[in-house]
Amino acid sequence: MTVEAVVFDIGNVLLEWHPERYFDRTIGPERRKAMFADVDLHAMNDRIDLGEGFKDVIYATAEAYPAWRAEIRDWYDNWIELAAPPIDHSVRLLRALKIAGVPVFTLTNFGVESFAYAQSHYDFLTEFDREYVSGRMRVIKPDPMIYQMLEQDCGVPPERLLFADDRADNIAMAASRGWQTHHFITPQGWADCLVAAGLLAPEQAQ
Repeated sequence: MTVEAVVFDIGNVLLEWHPERYFDRTIGPERRKAMFADVDLHAMNDRIDLGEGFKDVIYATAEAYPAWRAEIRDWYDNWIELAAPPIDHSVRLLRALKIAGVPVFTLTNFGVESFAYAQSHYDFLTEFDREYVSGRMRVIKPDPMIYQMLEQDCGVPPERLLFADDRADNIAMAASRGWQTHHFITPQGWADCLVAAGLLAPEQAQ
């Protein structure tokens, strides 16, 4: 089936997202494990991805867990260090698709303010033809509604979308809606998929 548009997830596809790694470095693995056991920080982040205020949510959570106040605030204060580094090969693939004239979208679980911050730091995040950002849409993957909203907005038939995401549940939902999908493990695997789909020549996918 011909692909009319390619849809990128961002976290762990274009940009590494491993908060645990940041805290392992700053407070040590044992304290990090204790903090993540005491505080559901990923649920906190889901609230931001659903459109709640970036700083407000993090600072309120910090106040609710005073033993970890400084560390939780760090999620906001040094957030760009959590969302790093870029996955350079994936960025090259994004740009190669653009050069080849293939429409490129993002469908990402990301807060409104944190996405704007990331775009100010990483210019490749400003290069999508269409941005589908959960914080703006008030729904996160893998809720089927976010996929439906993209389909209705972009006008591309589901079966002509090719979607890469690192999470199997997000991929499974897209596939259930008829999208072509790629479970992202490595950028080389994604490059091979784009070549196999006829979207890039091997030399363009380096």
